[in-house]
Amino acid sequence: MARPRHYSPQLSRFLVSVLYHQAKHLKIPMTKLTDELLQNALRGSPGWIQATTLTLAEDTTKEVTVLAQAA
Repeated sequence: MARPRHYSPQLSRFLVSVLYHQAKHLKIPMTKLTDELLQNALRGSPGWIQATTLTLAEDTTKEVTVLAQAA
């Protein structure tokens, strides 16, 4: 069986139930609701800043690699 590439934490049954009912009430997918809630809660946090910095570093490395291959 293939191993997942990213950590995927388990949520408690209660939170899944809350997300389900709230998403149903708002008529949006649970994944969209969860994504919006987490972004709003974590934006500007130390973890957000670190992840953003790592993402920018990865993007810069990819750009350099593409430019080197083009030369």
